[in-house]
Amino acid sequence: QVQLVESGGGLVQPGGSLRLSCAASGFTFSGHGMSWYRQAPGKERELVAIITPTGGTNYLDSVKGRFTISRDNAKETLYLQMNSLKPEDAAVYYCRAITLGNNDNWGQGTQVTVSS
Repeated sequence: QVQLVESGGGLVQPGGSLRLSCAASGFTFSGHGMSWYRQAPGKERELVAIITPTGGTNYLDSVKGRFTISRDNAKETLYLQMNSLKPEDAAVYYCRAITLGNNDNWGQGTQVTVSS
């Protein structure tokens, strides 16, 4: 059974940093692309960053240069390093994995609040 468990969210001041983690289990983590999404109140869920099995990355324009997605295949963990956070980055952040059979798997989310 696929499980994705996010952690690392919290309250941070504008300009601060957070590192989110997503612990994965139940599938071959190293062989799958992974992604981070976020959803703010009243807004649609949006793709923030994606990483391929070989480490290729792509980002939402508004986070380029501030966020870094990475993965540790040995630990089966996905990361999102978020620097220079802005109030508009506040949202619930989710990790996602599409596994064999086109199964769409999501974590429970972790809340990020950016406020002074």
